[in-house]
This record gives sequence, structure tokens and C-alpha cells, in this order.
Amino acid sequence: MTLIYKIAPGELWREAEARGVFAGAPIDTADGYIHLSAADQVRETAARYFSGIDDLVLVAIDTDRLGETLKWEPSRGGALFPHLYAPLAIADVAWARPLLLGAHGFHLFPSDIP
Repeated sequence: MTLIYKIAPGELWREAEARGVFAGAPIDTADGYIHLSAADQVRETAARYFSGIDDLVLVAIDTDRLGETLKWEPSRGGALFPHLYAPLAIADVAWARPLLLGAHGFHLFPSDIP
């Protein structure tokens, strides 16, 4: 099992859990796909796009569950990033945890993310 990650605003994620599907944040909707990150990319994504933001959820998704709707495409610095071209079914989520903001302003990631 390979996990990829989505950082989602807490309110949007709670709404998605209630509906059973996450359609994406506004940037995802505008771009036509859900932006995701690999384990070695997610910390930089948090620092670059979510710095100082509280009430976030870190969502882990099993790539095997996504099929052909998952594409790895060049993005930041030419690195390949996972993009999901479909709504994310909550059933495809391995886990979702609060992404806490530390006193220094950086997010505190779970120790089990390599």
C-alpha cells in the first residue's frame, strides 16, 4: 500500500465526511483535479501553501484504491505530484488526522510519515 496525502481545511473535510465524498478545496475545483502530495512532498506543501493556518486535516489515501483517476504529473520544480481527476470517496481514505500547528508556526506531522 502506498499512501499519498491531502491537506484539507477542517470545515471542508468535516462536510465531506458527512456527505461521503470530498470534491476538493476551491483551488482543486478551479484546476479540475484534487491536488495531492507524496510523503516526501507533503511537508513542503504545508509550509508553502498552509503556513500558519490552523484547523487543517491531513488525509492519507491508498493509491491502489484510486485506479486510473490518479495521475502523476509535473508540478513544483518539475517533480511528479499526484493529481486526482475525480471526487475522493471517503471510503478510499486510509485515515484522516488533525494537522496541528506548532508554537513555531509550522505544522506537526505524524511520526509515521517517512
